[in-house]
Amino acid sequence: MPNHKHVLFVCTGNTCRSPMAEGLFRRATSEKTDYVVSSAGVAASKGTPCSRETASVLKTRNAPLDNFTSRPVTESILAAATHVFAMTRGHLHALESQFPNHAEKFYLVGEFAGISGQKNVPDVPDPIGMGRKAYEEVADVLDKAIPSIIAYIDQTWK
Repeated sequence: MPNHKHVLFVCTGNTCRSPMAEGLFRRATSEKTDYVVSSAGVAASKGTPCSRETASVLKTRNAPLDNFTSRPVTESILAAATHVFAMTRGHLHALESQFPNHAEKFYLVGEFAGISGQKNVPDVPDPIGMGRKAYEEVADVLDKAIPSIIAYIDQTWK
């Protein structure tokens, strides 16, 4: 068992949602020494900076990601992760089909966003090309989910 809880957030291109989650989660766990957080994308290229809007939203929320670059999900990244949070069902299905041996680590961010009793867990919407307001809405969803994600990990970590 690893010494650290390594949380990985996954979206499509690793330039909008998952880096935003990485930055916000890193801020939320800044006092916890047993957490490592990162992000990747199921269809990401390597080395692209996060979107301008993501960087701006993170900066205004005191969670900047310095020197961030995108990366694709790989076997070695998943092997290092203890918990993997996908932004959408599509991302979750891609992870399950490409990396079935890590399926016990996979979760949907929407499961932790505090919408109880809802039959279909909502996906974290893709804000690309939708303007600043869409990015703020993604950050709001992540802000709702992150405390529940931390509580879940802390309660279930052995």
